[in-house]
Amino acid sequence: MIDKFITDEKAELKIGGKVYHLPIIVGKKGEKAIDIRSLRAESGYITLDSGFMNTGACGSEITYLDGEKGILNYRGYSIEDLAEHCSFVEVAYLLIHGHLPSVTELGGFSEQLNRHSLIHEDMVHFFDGFPSNAAPMSILSSMANSLCNFYPETTNPLETFDITAARLISKIRTIAAFSYKKGIGYPLVYPRYNLSYCANFLNMMFDSTVKPYLIDDVVVDALNKLLILHGDHEQNCSTSTVRMVGSARGNIYASISAGISALWGPLHGGANQLVMEMLENILADGGKYRKYIDKAKNPKDPFRLVGFGHRVYKSHDPRSRIIKKTCDDVLKAMGMAGDPLLDIAKEIEEVVLNDSYFVERNLYPNVDFYSGIIYRAIGIPTDMFTVMFAIGRLPGWIAHWKEMWDDPDSKIGRPRQIYVGPRKRKFVPLEERR
Repeated sequence: MIDKFITDEKAELKIGGKVYHLPIIVGKKGEKAIDIRSLRAESGYITLDSGFMNTGACGSEITYLDGEKGILNYRGYSIEDLAEHCSFVEVAYLLIHGHLPSVTELGGFSEQLNRHSLIHEDMVHFFDGFPSNAAPMSILSSMANSLCNFYPETTNPLETFDITAARLISKIRTIAAFSYKKGIGYPLVYPRYNLSYCANFLNMMFDSTVKPYLIDDVVVDALNKLLILHGDHEQNCSTSTVRMVGSARGNIYASISAGISALWGPLHGGANQLVMEMLENILADGGKYRKYIDKAKNPKDPFRLVGFGHRVYKSHDPRSRIIKKTCDDVLKAMGMAGDPLLDIAKEIEEVVLNDSYFVERNLYPNVDFYSGIIYRAIGIPTDMFTVMFAIGRLPGWIAHWKEMWDDPDSKIGRPRQIYVGPRKRKFVPLEERR
């Protein structure tokens, strides 16, 4: 895929008097890369790039991200247009199939999601094997991996890819809702054929025989937007993990399970959970949020405001601008104006947006700040926040897995290293060791 973007220009690397000519690659958006694929074979040298912050692992047609300008596009469409005009199911189809669906295609895809929304009844018994306090992400990862036993792939998984993709997107949502119900000891609520994707999830989460769940269009719209905004984000930790596992030709269920586990880390998918924990700590301290803002501004204090700034975006996170209004709409619709935790969040947001210290450092509220507030408002428990992230990111993971399988130049992931251990040790028999 990437070779067609190689230019005639070369970079020169001089080592020990010898010059190596390395091809220059220029992407469709003008991103430039030095092609070092032949460097080790020609020179014996490798490059060192901890965290792969300056290393391109692949060429991809799925997502374009410009952190300096605050741009995020899926398949060439701006995130602003997609969030404003599309449902999550439409965007999932776009990410996986490469184009926005027609009315007929969307209807067929939605029908597939409905048809595959149930999980095998034997899988329901799996929940009994987890302790009542099991982490929802642990359950989700385990259950995702187990799907391969119920729906084994053919020799060529691309032959059944469309069904497999729909099956994953639909069943992961059901597994997530079931894990919540099991965790609180309530009866399971099965998916309904007459509800949309997001409405179905909310109903499975919150409906009960004691108090039927009333579906609110504002909440459904907010959930659609949140899932769209998390749909893909280029070669992040979890997506790279999906590609790494898939590069060994691991089945898609194992690859997705690995991605879920990578997302579980607090440095990746757990940020909105940390936002809520931070706000709870401030509330427990009497709600003195200005004290914590001052702590964040003190270079000698290790405290940092969670949910502000972004590792990739050096200006506004474009997703946060979209979700801010949705956040306001949800709080109003849910009658949450008097919630002290959310009031603290809004006060902190107001101060940070108008404080030169944060503005000059581009420490604006990010998508994690607002998503945590919305999830709390609609009743999603804090330990389910990362699960919601996984549901949204699933179409992106699936798209990247397929793109890698489709790429004839794709190779098994195998990073190199610089060995820094002992040179050589003399072996000492057990009886002589002290």
